[in-house]
Amino acid sequence: MFIVPNTKMNLSPFTGDVMFRSYGAPNIGALRFYKHFTATRFKPYPQTLKSNPERRRDLVMRQFLITLATFIVVMLPFSARPETPAPATYEVYALSYAVYPSFPVSGLVAGAEKDRKIDLQMMVWLLKGSNGRNVLVDAGCYHESVLKGKPMTNVTKPSDTLAKIGLSAADITDVVITHMHWDHADGMDLFPKAKIWIQKDEYSYYTGAAWQPGGQHGGIDRDDVVALVKLNMQNQVSLVDGDDREIIDGIRVYTGGRHTFASQYAGVRTASGTVVIASDNMYLYENLQKHAPIAQTFDADSNLRAQDRMKQIASRLDLIVPGHDPEVFVKFPKPGNGVARIQ
Repeated sequence: MFIVPNTKMNLSPFTGDVMFRSYGAPNIGALRFYKHFTATRFKPYPQTLKSNPERRRDLVMRQFLITLATFIVVMLPFSARPETPAPATYEVYALSYAVYPSFPVSGLVAGAEKDRKIDLQMMVWLLKGSNGRNVLVDAGCYHESVLKGKPMTNVTKPSDTLAKIGLSAADITDVVITHMHWDHADGMDLFPKAKIWIQKDEYSYYTGAAWQPGGQHGGIDRDDVVALVKLNMQNQVSLVDGDDREIIDGIRVYTGGRHTFASQYAGVRTASGTVVIASDNMYLYENLQKHAPIAQTFDADSNLRAQDRMKQIASRLDLIVPGHDPEVFVKFPKPGNGVARIQ
């Protein structure tokens, strides 16, 4: 039975009329019902009905049933209306899976000194949602064929880093691939239940024109491309069609960084505001501080515009997270042990 909030309903013992007593603000459904009721309720019984109790009882019951049916029809749209779920928010974690020592800064920041080196931080990012989604931004690398010849230290399979915050590879619902370079895309086959999100133009270019004469495929592993095509054939890939797309509630992706043909970065809703996962569209904090484009880009001017846009999207400047800066784990030291919570 549907009950009008803040309202008490009684049946008059004298006339059979339904009576309402209101205990608060008027209810729209109740007012509509009352208007119908006052227009259709019985008038005082004629003399013939007073002498026929059975017929009078039948008419009272008929009136009650008609009134009840009208009440249900009026109130049904209000009672059946679904509740709007609260917008999803995420906890954002940077997870270290390796270190690439003594990497030249000139390969990261355009115009940097040739002899300056940095211990490059290799990381992925976990977005732990209030909606039950566990989203990885990038998947790192782990295949021996990819790691061979690269002098990386402290190497951990990207899926194994999740154990530090109580998750496993099977818990990952989505993987956002910012671009197809080996250190970001090679691990995408580690997560059996995950949907892979990649820009449609990135997918099309690196499965096609990049390998034609005049194409560019530096940093792209052939086996990773084949793995992506296979995942697509298994209906595990979602192709994102362009800039400023909300792919999951609270996660929006943007293009324009041009690190690769159609690299993307992510804006994430958190309790602290919007966090921007720049990935390699901004290698280091230094790119932002010096307003210097990344050293490896298809379009330096477009990359600078993307960095400027990140400043507008992020709620604070320190919530813009670069792709390879070890300072991330200095700025956000907790909880530690290769994990940094961005907040």
